Amino acid sequence: MKLVQLERDTLLRPLQAVTGIVEKRHTLPILSNVLIERKQGRVHFVATDLEIQVATSADIAAAAGEDVSLTVSARKLQDILRALPEASETTLDAQNNRLQIRAGRSRFNLQTLPAADFPLLADPGQAQGKIILPQKALRELLLLVQYSMAQQDIRYYLNGLLLVLDGGEIKVVATDGHRLSYAARPLGQQHEKREVILPRKAVIELAKLLDESDEPVEVEIFASQVRFAFGSVVLISKVIDGKFPDYTRVIPSGYQHRFTIDRVQLLQSLQRAAILSNEKFRGVRWMMTANSLRISCTNNEQEEAQEELEIAYSGEALDIGFNITYLLDVLNNVHTEEVECALGDANSSMLIMVPENSEFRYVVMPMRI
Repeated sequence: MKLVQLERDTLLRPLQAVTGIVEKRHTLPILSNVLIERKQGRVHFVATDLEIQVATSADIAAAAGEDVSLTVSARKLQDILRALPEASETTLDAQNNRLQIRAGRSRFNLQTLPAADFPLLADPGQAQGKIILPQKALRELLLLVQYSMAQQDIRYYLNGLLLVLDGGEIKVVATDGHRLSYAARPLGQQHEKREVILPRKAVIELAKLLDESDEPVEVEIFASQVRFAFGSVVLISKVIDGKFPDYTRVIPSGYQHRFTIDRVQLLQSLQRAAILSNEKFRGVRWMMTANSLRISCTNNEQEEAQEELEIAYSGEALDIGFNITYLLDVLNNVHTEEVECALGDANSSMLIMVPENSEFRYVVMPMRI
């Protein structure tokens, strides 16, 4: 039975949108599959890992016949479609627990599993909050903070991103306990306060799927899920059940020792110094004196890298250590001409801000060098 006949790219684009969450190995074989459904003149693709579900669809020209659904290996189907010529007319046929892919003189037969066995996420019920904002705005917020999320931390609530609806603002916060990123933007209307923690994997996948357009993304918050709908894509994620740290107590205020510096210049100096940093501890020595910032790294072989930068600074001398990776992360993700650095004393955290965005804050804790 013919499932669909379309140009290769028309099939590949929606398939690639959902396969990002598919793991290579699963205890449940069907989780390595993508659900394909033909109904109401469209072909639908759905993938899930039981925590996140991504669905998208494409129009079928002159669709005919009864509805059809099956599941097939997501990776194998994607690899086959990628290998076919770009403009090739591609046909998917479902027959005898097999999916046949035909294009020109190429034929592929893949094993299928029943669509009825595919574990779709449960209906979350009534939404508790809903906002609409441009895709590029949400994507920018995610990219400004996602690098600070923890990875496989025993404090499971840190392995994700805090999403807050607070009055007329949307706020996003991420921390791994050593550094914290915060960003916010106005929404244009008031909303009841809601807080949810999105899993790390969902955040990274969502940032990939969103584009730089002004097209809207609808965000709905439920008791145990968050739903993002944009274009033909719907991403649903379970939320992490836990208490996120009080980020307002972490972000310092009133730091007197501050200066503004060219972001790229500082980034390149740190990149050069990092070549000789200790591979395990990644420490960098940060020394501020009048009109001068000196940074240095050493390693176990007693090798040393030093960089000196001119800054507009007239405060007291400070000598402090940081993890150089944490500094590189923020400088690689804030795409501004300048950054502002503020410190309290040699034992305090450093606050990094950007003049172009007053709603961004990055806090990095000091380390002993």
